[in-house]
Amino acid sequence: MTSAAFAPVPAATADAGPVALPVDLLRQFDVPGPRYTSYPTADRFVEAFGADEYAQALRRRREAGALAPPLSLYVHIPFCESLCYYCACNKIVTRHHERGRQYLADLAREAELQAAQLGRGATVGHLHLGGGSPTFLDDSELGELMALLHRSFAFVPGGERSIEIDPRTVDASRLSNLAALGFNRLSFGVQDFDPAVQQAVHRIQPAHQVFALMAAARELGFESINVDLIYGLPRQDDASFERTLAQVRELRPDRIALYAYAHLPERFKPQRRICVAELPDAAARVRMLASAIARLTEAGYVYIGMDHFALPDDPLAVARKEGRLHRDFQGYGTRPDGDLIALGISGIGRVGATYSQNAKSLDEYRDLLDQGRLPVVRGLALSRDDLLRREVIMALMCRGRIDFDAMGESFAIDFRRYFAVEFAALGPLVANGLVRLSDHDLVVTPQGWFLVRAVAMVFDRYCRANRSRFSRVV
Repeated sequence: MTSAAFAPVPAATADAGPVALPVDLLRQFDVPGPRYTSYPTADRFVEAFGADEYAQALRRRREAGALAPPLSLYVHIPFCESLCYYCACNKIVTRHHERGRQYLADLAREAELQAAQLGRGATVGHLHLGGGSPTFLDDSELGELMALLHRSFAFVPGGERSIEIDPRTVDASRLSNLAALGFNRLSFGVQDFDPAVQQAVHRIQPAHQVFALMAAARELGFESINVDLIYGLPRQDDASFERTLAQVRELRPDRIALYAYAHLPERFKPQRRICVAELPDAAARVRMLASAIARLTEAGYVYIGMDHFALPDDPLAVARKEGRLHRDFQGYGTRPDGDLIALGISGIGRVGATYSQNAKSLDEYRDLLDQGRLPVVRGLALSRDDLLRREVIMALMCRGRIDFDAMGESFAIDFRRYFAVEFAALGPLVANGLVRLSDHDLVVTPQGWFLVRAVAMVFDRYCRANRSRFSRVV
């Protein structure tokens, strides 16, 4: 592909035709910044918000009764059989599968404690199992997990039920069992198909294995299948990543999540096993991103927003086109903005104007449950300014537009006066054609949509002080 300062990258968006995305532009705005699965971001959580404050938020929701919309439910399964060196997730690497069964007993206790405050039988419209590797649990244990969730919550018929899958842990029979349990959406962790890259990150999974699983999943009728990819991994180069993209195009999943590898070995110990000399440099990373955008949009995928692509008829692409896109701790989704209950170690939830996070270690999590306490150890009660900025940032991330008059009316402010400092900081974004400003609105351009994190950061009051904790925009 072209490696000069300007590489044409066709980008089909919901409101414009193909655009050319300069590589120099990607490089210019390649700075550390939040991923905005929430605002404020989790690094702002405080220990002053704990189990008692979270229980109070649950009770307030309970008082809303039938007026409260269905919940989203996230369950964190932390176990993995082997260590992937790039991983920044909260996981426990073990081959002792009996630990999974013990953990199910812990989840059952936590679900009961949540239901005691929330009210048994709260409706759930969306379920997501993440990790770790949820498929570390065997079929009977996954059945047990679903049973314990049904004891505390009431699931909406036909609601979304999704699960993250390590392709090395499942076969067609296991996929059939997942369908029987009611799961209708799958996400396969692929990352890269190149054998040398897989060896460098300690995750060997032949391409033919993933292709066979995809065929089986299609045969079983799963509604949507996602594939996770990562660029910036050791031993990746332009040619190897092009080959992976070609295989992904042949695989043709409904959705693709394309993440930039963030090398932060001081925070994530497994990354210390990666050879720094084998990592692609910043220029190569930019070229890989540009290549991915080009190849996937050429193949008919719609660029949803940060990291995400979907086929035009996928509900995510439809929601993007119709302005119904939402973003939460699981990334982009189609479900209405609302409350999220998280179960398991390190799980992050949102109830009303609060965020909460469970204990990160299994010992602390289990100790709190032994005391009969909700295992929440930190969180945040959002201020009025937090709520306003969250609305602004999510409008940018999901719809690419801020209506000054409507936002000002909702929060009883003069929008331009309130954000005078931010408007002054928009100059470089306007000059580079990433946003358009009028008297009444700010619109993210087709080019700007690929750098929407950089646009959102202008309105983030917290990240100005310390951006080094975050991954890079590109």
